[in-house]
Amino acid sequence: MGLWLPKLEQLLIGGNELNGAIPTSISNASKLTRLDLSSNSFSGYTPIDLGNLRNLQQLNLHSNNLASTLSSQEMSFISSLANCKALRLLDFNDNPLIDGELPIFIGNLSISLQIFDASACKIGGNIPGEIGNLSNLISLEIENNELIGSIPTTIGRLEKLQGLHLDGNKLEGSIPYELCRLKSLGFLYLTANKLAGPIPACLGDLVSLRHLHLGSNKFANSIPSTFTRLIDILQLNLSSNFLSGSIPIDIGKWKVVTIIDFSENQLLNEIPSTIGDLKDLTYLSLSGNRLQGSIPELFGELTGLQFLDLSRNKFSGIIPKSLQRLLYLEYFNVSFNRLHGEIPNGGPFANYSIQSFMGNEALCGAPRLQLPPCTSNSTKHSRKATKLLEFILLPVGSTLLTLAIIVLFFQSRRKHLKQKIDQENSIGLAKWRRITYQELHQATNGFCESKLLGVGSFGSVYQGAFLDGLNVAIKVFNLEVEGSFKSFGVECEVLRYIRHRNLVKIISSCCNVDFKALVLEFMPNGSLEKWLYSHNYFLDMLCRLNIMIEVASALEYLHHGQTIPVAHCDLKPSNVLLDEDMVAHLGDFGIARLLGEEDSAVQTITLATIGYMAPEYGTQGIVSMKGDVYSFGILLMETLTRKKPTDEIFIGEMSLKHWVNESIPSALSQVVDANLLIGKREREHFAIKDCASFVLQLALKCSEELPEERIDMKNVVAKLKKIKIKFLKDSNMRA
Repeated sequence: MGLWLPKLEQLLIGGNELNGAIPTSISNASKLTRLDLSSNSFSGYTPIDLGNLRNLQQLNLHSNNLASTLSSQEMSFISSLANCKALRLLDFNDNPLIDGELPIFIGNLSISLQIFDASACKIGGNIPGEIGNLSNLISLEIENNELIGSIPTTIGRLEKLQGLHLDGNKLEGSIPYELCRLKSLGFLYLTANKLAGPIPACLGDLVSLRHLHLGSNKFANSIPSTFTRLIDILQLNLSSNFLSGSIPIDIGKWKVVTIIDFSENQLLNEIPSTIGDLKDLTYLSLSGNRLQGSIPELFGELTGLQFLDLSRNKFSGIIPKSLQRLLYLEYFNVSFNRLHGEIPNGGPFANYSIQSFMGNEALCGAPRLQLPPCTSNSTKHSRKATKLLEFILLPVGSTLLTLAIIVLFFQSRRKHLKQKIDQENSIGLAKWRRITYQELHQATNGFCESKLLGVGSFGSVYQGAFLDGLNVAIKVFNLEVEGSFKSFGVECEVLRYIRHRNLVKIISSCCNVDFKALVLEFMPNGSLEKWLYSHNYFLDMLCRLNIMIEVASALEYLHHGQTIPVAHCDLKPSNVLLDEDMVAHLGDFGIARLLGEEDSAVQTITLATIGYMAPEYGTQGIVSMKGDVYSFGILLMETLTRKKPTDEIFIGEMSLKHWVNESIPSALSQVVDANLLIGKREREHFAIKDCASFVLQLALKCSEELPEERIDMKNVVAKLKKIKIKFLKDSNMRA
C-alpha cells in the first residue's frame, strides 16, 4: 500500500490491530511532526528512511514485532534519525526482534531529544559513552535488555535527566560517582543487574529522588547513613544484596515513603523506633536478614500498612497487640523467628493462617491455627519476665560478666596467648581443631542413639553436638559400599575449594583405616523434600521462590564463580537443606565432578538419581554444567507442582516435564500445588498463578533435551530474580 500525503503533520494510529510491514512510502510525508504506530502488530524491518522526516518531533513504535535493519548489529535506523533535528521523543520499546547493540552514533541524535525508550528489545553489548551527548535528555529507559559492561560515567553529563531505567540487564562494576551529579534525578532503577561494591553515599545528596531501586545486585557494606537526607523518597528497594550493618537510625525522616524493601540481606540489630514516623508506609519487607530484638509496638501506628514481612530473622518477644489496628494489613509474615506468647485475634489477624507464624519458639493462639491454647495470664507473665530481666537480672548479669571477662583476660595472657576464640561464630572454632573418632562417638552418643537425619547411597547422616554446644551434622560413610572411598575423597576435594553462603559448609573430617566421616554445618529445618511432602509443613510462593533463587545462586557459583568449575551431578530436594532462617544450602557433593578448563563435559559411570538426570547423563554418562541446569529445571517443576518426577502418574511417554509442558498456560491450576492457591483471594490467586507460569516456563527452558539449547545458571538466576520482583510488585498492587 502506497502512502503519499506530503501535507500530513500527524499520523496517530497506535492501539489498533494493524499488521504487516511499515510502508517505506511513509517517508514521503515530509511535514510529519508526530508519528505514532505503537501497540499494533507491525513486523519486518524498521525503515531506515524515517530520517527523511526532517520535521519529526515524536516517533513512537513501541509494542510491535519490528526487527532492526538488515545489518541488525548496527541498528542503522537510529543513525538515519540523526537527520531529525527536532526529535524530542524516540520510543521503540517492547520490540523483541530489534536485537543488536546500541551504536556509538546514538550520540548524533537530536540535541532536542528528551525521551529515549528502548526497553525489552534484546539489546546487547555495552552502553555507548556517546549517550552523554544527549544533554537535554529527561528520561533514559533501556531496561530489560541484555546490556553488559559498566555504567558509562558520561551519563553524569545528562544534567536534566529525571528518570534512569537500567534494570533487568547484566551490567557489572560499581555505581559511578558521576551519577551523583544528576541533581534532577527522580527515578533511578538499577534492579536485577550484577552491580557490586558499596552503594555510593553521595546518592543521599540527590534529594530529588522519589524512586530508588537497587535490588537484586551484589552491593555490600552498610546502607549509607546519608540516605536519610532523601526526605521526599517514595519507594526504596535495596533487596537481595549483601548489605550488612544496621537499618539507618533516622529512617523516620522518610516522612512520605510508601514502599521499603530491605529483604534478603545481612542486616543486623534492631528496627529503629523512628519507624513509627512513617505514616504513609504501605509496604515493608525486612525478611531474610539477621535483625533481632522485639517487634516495635509503634508498628500499630502505621495504619495504612498493607504488606508486612518480618520472616526469617531473629526477632524475639511477643507479637504486639497494637498490630490489630492495622485494618488494611492483608499480608503479614513473622515466620521463622524466636517469638513467643499469644497471637492477637483482632483486626486483620482473623484472616491469617499458620503459615504467617510457623517456625517460632512458643507461640500460642486460636484453635484454627493448630497451636497450643494460651493461658489467660501467659502474656502477663511474659511481660513480668521481661521486666524482671530488664531491671534485676540484666544488671547483675552484666556485673558478673564483667568480672568474668577480667579473670579470663589475665588467664588467657598467661596460658593461651596463641588461641583466639571467636565467640560470635562457633563454627569458626571447629574449623581449626582436629576432631577424633572418640569426639564424634561422644557427640552422637555412639551414633546408634543419635537422631538419624538421612540415609544416602554411601552412608548415613546423624545429628551431633560437641561439648561446647556446637550442633553439627555428621556424615558417616559406609565403607562396605562400593564407591564410598571415592565418594569421600571427591567430597573432601570439592568442599575444600568452594565456599558460598548457599552451600553447606564443611567443618572438619575424621579419617582412619576403618572409619571416614565429614562434619558439616547443621541445618535445623531439614530438607526441601521434608517441606514439600511432610504433613503440617507448608511453603508459600515467596518462600519457594527464595529457595529456588538461593539454589540457583549456589549452582551459578559452582559453574561460573571460581577457577575450577564444579558439576554437582545430584540435584534433588533431599540435597537442598534449610537453615534456621529458611535460607537454602546445597549439599551432598559425593558424586560431584571438578571440571578442568578443557573439560566442559566428561564421562562417568556413576549414576545420579533417576528422574533428575539429564538425558545425556543417563544414556552416555556425560557430566557437564548443562546437566545440572537440566536437573534444576526438574527441581523447579517439582517445587511448584509438589510432584516427584518418579510419581506413579508418570508412566510411558508421560513425564513430569511433558505434564507441565502440556498444562501451561491453559490448565495451570491442574499442575500447580493446590496448597498455594487454596483460600487465596482472587487477586492474590492471580498473582501466584502468574508467577508460577513464568517459573514453569523457565523450568522448561532449563530442561531442554539438547544441552546446547539450555540456558546457563547466570541467566537462570537473573530471570528468577526478575520473576520475584514482578511477584512482589503484583502482590502489593493487588493486595
